[in-house]
Amino acid sequence: MLDSRTRRQRWTIFAVLALIYILVYFYRVSLAVVARDVARELNLSPAQLGSLSSILFYVYAAAQLPLGPMIDRLGGRLVISGCGVLTALGGILFAEAGSMGEAMLARILLGLGTSCVLMATFTIFSHWFSKREFGRVSGLMIAVGNLGNLGGTAPLAFAVSLVGWRSSFLAVGVLQGLLTVLVFLMVRDRPPEPVHEEGKTVEPMGLLEAWKQSFGNRDFLYLGALAFTWYGNYLAVQGLWGGPYLMEVLKLSRDGAGRMLMCTSLGFICGSLVIDSIARKLLHSHKWTMWSGQLLLLVLMTGFQGWADTLPAPLLAALFFALGLAVSSGTAIYPIVRSMFPVRMVGTALTSLNFFVLLGAASTQQVMGVILNSFGKHTPGAVAQAFHAAFLFPVAAQAVALALFFFARDYYEH
Repeated sequence: MLDSRTRRQRWTIFAVLALIYILVYFYRVSLAVVARDVARELNLSPAQLGSLSSILFYVYAAAQLPLGPMIDRLGGRLVISGCGVLTALGGILFAEAGSMGEAMLARILLGLGTSCVLMATFTIFSHWFSKREFGRVSGLMIAVGNLGNLGGTAPLAFAVSLVGWRSSFLAVGVLQGLLTVLVFLMVRDRPPEPVHEEGKTVEPMGLLEAWKQSFGNRDFLYLGALAFTWYGNYLAVQGLWGGPYLMEVLKLSRDGAGRMLMCTSLGFICGSLVIDSIARKLLHSHKWTMWSGQLLLLVLMTGFQGWADTLPAPLLAALFFALGLAVSSGTAIYPIVRSMFPVRMVGTALTSLNFFVLLGAASTQQVMGVILNSFGKHTPGAVAQAFHAAFLFPVAAQAVALALFFFARDYYEH
């Protein structure tokens, strides 16, 4: 039984980490709203814009493998604090970028800086919360983090209309620096006494052994494949190409596109708050909760093959909200992988899984940019055709991953 001081402290830590995670989500998705402005000022083609967006995710993904053992050995607090400095520098540099090269460097720093936050946070939570509590608290963290996703849609579009995209990103960079200091001062890696029996094992597993157990597990690889396509589909819409699709195919204004993307954020937030309850009380399985939600996501993503183009505004908003709800099922990957492996290697396991998540986001955005670029100069009638072709890539990948994950073992614990 936890004493009242420990209960208060763990929720204080949750609040501080949630604040900095809000900015991680903001940086992931905010380029969609300002894509046209950035492309115009820096003279970028669709392929270059896709590369600029995806570089953050490639760096983020590559950083996952060394970060896992680093988190297990140094602790999440130090790793988040150090990386937070890089994030602040990247945000400020992006606001001042005058060329493609400077913008790319800024996005690389943002990728490195934000790469550790969620997995280091979940590692900290694995010591402060029991396995049974982990699904609920991880879903809540992602729901709160989606406030940054929300902020990167209509609110950002409004801010850009007032002060421009550069001043908006500069303000966020300064805020990042302040929150980094708060993490260093307030967060602790472990409670004075373990909150569960497994927490008494504090010696981390060796690096090679941890990687061997992770990547040698067939079910982990199936989960990784679905994680790849889950986040690839989501960021295809929310992180970059959803904004241009809405503005160029459906002829919405920047503010209108921001409002539609905000519906996806709201759906994700609502779904993240209930996904663990659905898994535990309704389906009694995190695996089948995720599989069912991802099947719904696949169906909804086919809307970008043409049938969403003619929807009236209320139905289009409902589609984007439903996309967010379906996407939220993907958060079940974290309690699934938490149940696969012991707590002493949970940092390595989580970051190894997140490697697939962010690689999916990076490669999907870039491949779609290449597809769009292959259509060359668009005539008005060819714009929709180009976007339909580009969105076919994440849809096809999702179908393959769903088929593979169907055969994975269910690690659900009552």
